[in-house]
Amino acid sequence: MKRILVTGGAGFVGSHLCERLLKEGNEVISLDNYFTGQKKNIIHLMDNPYFEVVRHDVTSPYFVEVDEIYNLACPASPIHYQYNPIKTVKTSVMGAINMLGLAKRIRAKILQASTSEVYGDPRVHPQTENYWGHVNPIGLRSCYDEGKRVAETLFMNYHTQNNVRIKIVRLFNTYGPNMHPHDGRVISNFIVQALKGQDITVYGDGQQTRSFQYIDDLINGMVKMMDSEDDFIGPVNMGNPGEFTILELAKKIIDMTGSRSKIVFQPLPADDPMQRKPDINLAKEKLKWEPKIPLEQGLKKTIAYFDQLLKEDSSI
Repeated sequence: MKRILVTGGAGFVGSHLCERLLKEGNEVISLDNYFTGQKKNIIHLMDNPYFEVVRHDVTSPYFVEVDEIYNLACPASPIHYQYNPIKTVKTSVMGAINMLGLAKRIRAKILQASTSEVYGDPRVHPQTENYWGHVNPIGLRSCYDEGKRVAETLFMNYHTQNNVRIKIVRLFNTYGPNMHPHDGRVISNFIVQALKGQDITVYGDGQQTRSFQYIDDLINGMVKMMDSEDDFIGPVNMGNPGEFTILELAKKIIDMTGSRSKIVFQPLPADDPMQRKPDINLAKEKLKWEPKIPLEQGLKKTIAYFDQLLKEDSSI
């Protein structure tokens, strides 16, 4: 049994990770300030005697004895991270400093959940880990993009200067149950709009592409990365290389929900990337990992989740 700290443990990804780690027989501490995380995501875990829930903001130091740390704390959708951009930067940067400081003191292994947003609006397609990115440092999205880039820098510096055992994973678009219904991400937006019979909002002409990874595949990859040899620190891409246009996704969700929703087009937001697709050859080589769940199968589970959510809470 390992004792494991998960920051952002009540969030979309964090809640699934906590569940997986508990199933593997570990003791798990969920640390969350509930800005975007939700207690309902982890309430079914609270009867487990090896699960501890702590309300805490990672911008303040936290002291605990653990074997491993998964640093996931940060709002990840544009609506949430642009709501308070200064707080977003603080969460990424100060949160990384505080968790790395903790890992240094207690000699724990620590994993950073970075993001494909470090590539910005890429000029290389698909994106490999050695691509440095094309990011606007003063744009609307820069609080998140640059915050995560600095966090990666801090992880590397703590590793080279203080011998902290680190892992860096770059998460590409991920979806599944426990997504926040109002997070502004394309899959949750489309599913909620379709189930409610509302117009489906597509930004731009809908020809921009994304790659969608189901949550179970990501959790498998993160656990494999944490358990990998210490000399492989990353960064490593984790995403599904299957590429779809936003318009294709909208039509697929309308079809799968049997909705009468119509597609409407809105202007493209500033700095919205036109292409996003991971090169996952490094993950295949080093971790023997690749996503297994096709889009349609994952969407079916996600639609069922949101359908139940809407039945339970008509205010969504």
